[in-house]
Amino acid sequence: MSPRPQIAHLRRQEILEAAAEVIRDRGLQATRIADVAERMGTSAPAVLYYFESKGELLSEALVAAEEGFYAEFEQQLEVMKSASEGLVMLVDACLTEGDYDYALWIELWPRALREPELARTREQLDARWLETIATIIRRGQADGKFRDADAGDVALLLGSLLDGLAVQVTLNDPAVSVERARQLCLELLEHQLGCELTGAGVT
Repeated sequence: MSPRPQIAHLRRQEILEAAAEVIRDRGLQATRIADVAERMGTSAPAVLYYFESKGELLSEALVAAEEGFYAEFEQQLEVMKSASEGLVMLVDACLTEGDYDYALWIELWPRALREPELARTREQLDARWLETIATIIRRGQADGKFRDADAGDVALLLGSLLDGLAVQVTLNDPAVSVERARQLCLELLEHQLGCELTGAGVT
């Protein structure tokens, strides 16, 4: 019987952060549990004590990254002057390198087609994301700054556009710069909500 791995010095969050780094660098297919352990300076059994598979590690790493994003973004929303400012902040956060982890999402999407657990993770995270967008839109409508449109539909449009454009930005597509992606997202919101956003501050 193998001895129990010494894991007292490890924290689950630290393992998730190391896993996210390795997956970003190598892609999930090329990532081994041993690679994550090496990044942590520990052994594979110590990592496997917490996570049984690469799929579980990816799912948990993405959830942890999302929690970090929301914690920071919600602090920003608390001091926003208007819903218009909030939408601009949201678009900029998604398109700013390091703020939103599209590299992990790109790894998750194809696996979610065939792995029910990852499919559930994707569904839950997407639902939270769309509700975040819709909540900002509803605030602008309540303040009389946005026209009366279905907030859920507009959120779905923006979320889908952001996902597609952010993939191109992440892949360094020369046809889709961050500035162009930002402009397209803000123009969509202006058209849907009858507001002025393209002159708003750039991060």
